[in-house]
Amino acid sequence: MKQLFQSLSDGKTCIQEVPIPNLSKGNLLIKTHCSLLSSGTERMLIEFGKSNLIGKAKQQPDKVKEVLNKLKTDGILSTIETVKNKLELPIPLGYCNVGEVIRIGEEVSGFKLGDRVISNGSHAEIVSVPKNLCALIPNEVSNDRAVFTVPASIALQGIRLAEPTFGEKFVVIGLGLIGLLTAQVLLAQGCEVIGIDNDFSKCKFAEKLGIKTFHNKEGFDSVDVLLGKSDYIGFDGILIAASTPSSEPINFAAKICRKKGRIILIGSTGIDISRDNFYKKELTFKVSCSYGPGRYDQSYENDGQDYPIGYVRWTEQRNFKAILSSMEKNLIKPEVIISSKFEFKNALEAYDELLNDKASLGIVLEYTKSNNNIVKSTIILNKDKNPSEKNLLTDFIGGGNYAGKTLIPIFKQSGAKLNTLSTISGLNSSHLGKKFGFKKITTNRNLIFDEKEANILAIASQHDSHAEYIIKGLKEKRKIFVEKPLCINRIQFNEIKKTYLDLIENNRNNSTPILMVGYNRRFSKFIKKIKTKIDQLNCPKAFIYKCNAGYIPESHWTQDRNKGGGRLIGEACHFIDLLRFLANDKIKNINFTELVQENSLNDTFTLNITFVNGSIGTVHYFSNGNKSYPKETLEIFAENSIIKLDNFRKIRSWGINLNESNNFRQDKGQKECIRSFLETVRLGKEQPIPINEIFEVQDWILKIMN
Repeated sequence: MKQLFQSLSDGKTCIQEVPIPNLSKGNLLIKTHCSLLSSGTERMLIEFGKSNLIGKAKQQPDKVKEVLNKLKTDGILSTIETVKNKLELPIPLGYCNVGEVIRIGEEVSGFKLGDRVISNGSHAEIVSVPKNLCALIPNEVSNDRAVFTVPASIALQGIRLAEPTFGEKFVVIGLGLIGLLTAQVLLAQGCEVIGIDNDFSKCKFAEKLGIKTFHNKEGFDSVDVLLGKSDYIGFDGILIAASTPSSEPINFAAKICRKKGRIILIGSTGIDISRDNFYKKELTFKVSCSYGPGRYDQSYENDGQDYPIGYVRWTEQRNFKAILSSMEKNLIKPEVIISSKFEFKNALEAYDELLNDKASLGIVLEYTKSNNNIVKSTIILNKDKNPSEKNLLTDFIGGGNYAGKTLIPIFKQSGAKLNTLSTISGLNSSHLGKKFGFKKITTNRNLIFDEKEANILAIASQHDSHAEYIIKGLKEKRKIFVEKPLCINRIQFNEIKKTYLDLIENNRNNSTPILMVGYNRRFSKFIKKIKTKIDQLNCPKAFIYKCNAGYIPESHWTQDRNKGGGRLIGEACHFIDLLRFLANDKIKNINFTELVQENSLNDTFTLNITFVNGSIGTVHYFSNGNKSYPKETLEIFAENSIIKLDNFRKIRSWGINLNESNNFRQDKGQKECIRSFLETVRLGKEQPIPINEIFEVQDWILKIMN
């Protein structure tokens, strides 16, 4: 299928051939009929992309601060690589989609094949959308009308926050797409509406739709004129749909608003508020969040958990349905906003119009009705690769940030032959597949196990899926490299262990299975030098490992115990393995203490570890620190000596001679970890991390969790 993308590095848009998206649980697979360009959001994205690095920095000062902090803690080369990878990853455009349901995921009810639906799907021939972000289109509502449902719901959510009553007087500042829809919905609710814009052509267009307007040609100095239109009482409410870095729209709204009036920000403006205007009138100011309650809530959008209607009357999906109902009754007729239509194959012309014609508001993309060559989950990128060359031929499952930035490039640099890349999103597979020269890309993960072409399987998918792929790969006698963790619960661990041991039992005369976990820190050049030194000290050691992990919101999948396993199992396993490696003996016991706070995820904790040889270690994993402080610090105390490793960039020592630094780049051992794994496969050597240590660390993590 084809999908529209934009490059953040240069702002260019392009249509790419990608595999259809994976149909996840709770999702609908939708064949697109038409989609709407958002004149505000998409124009802003493209203009941002076209700006140079200085322009981008000015528009996102918070991101600049993050980059500067990373420079201090991680070094210049690591920071440059991170920024470069971020900018070169294309982003899908669009969020207003009308289409037909062609597949239905597990745990989806209320929809059937062939249903016509709206969704916030992107500009693509096929989209996969969670059920709570879709709604059925009434038969009486045309595609041209229905395609405005999502932006009209943005307008509706802002209006709900304003709580208008019949006959009240409202002003809408900004008569772009969202502003016009806001005015239409307010009129449908029996309010008097005046639309304001400093573009005369937009005012004239709004008047054709029956909206009273005021051409704000003098800027925001027309307070008296507008107050006169409210009988000098002031307006009951102001909805700001403008897009500008200036705070003038908000302060202007405060001047024309009546006492105890309401101001709602739907668009994007500065929010440097003049306190005096708000204070004297006791004004209410709110910022509206997209389509309504549920937006950006992982449990609602991705997991399909609806809010009880008795507590949350209007969710984003219920707003969609309300808009569609008003369209069915002809209360709003947004199709009159359509300025032009383009076939999807000519989408780049549509974006030229969007950028060059500021009067363009409703631009619709129309998609072919043919099903030919659309529903393909696999695409061949390089036909000249010889699948018979099995040695180091690698299939990859997962193409997220860490896989794309670190794992895949290191595998390639270390001599692996990249065969098939499987991801949930066609976007990631297409971008990474072309960038690193994979033979095939797919969103069908069964393909990797059905074809059995490669001898290596690298797993970098969501944590809850690791066990399934490890077991399948082991049974096919693949050499497995899995990014941590090994698995996320005891049942999975027991199944992996049983599969591995059964293979050894049944193949006594054959090679031992290879199962490697990406515990890369033990492979760092700094750790290797430290290990060489402390192994010469014939005494127990004391280790203190501090990880300034930083905050991750509850909605992130890694925090979900059923998906990511939580941060103890998903991240702290690294540090348990490292101390196990440095102590050079089995773990005797681990005590777990967490910082319990109200409304906290409890992902700040301490692990106190004792080893059989008498060594002790403490892992402090803190999510409540500051990003400007280095992320990881290791201190080792033994025989009147101290060694300190600062963020995998510098070793300092006291009482022992060991000092080394690298100011430009961290070395966390990823390259050596993967190189050692591939060397094991190529030469038939013992795997770099003994399997008993992998199982030991995993067993202790699961004991702690219980």
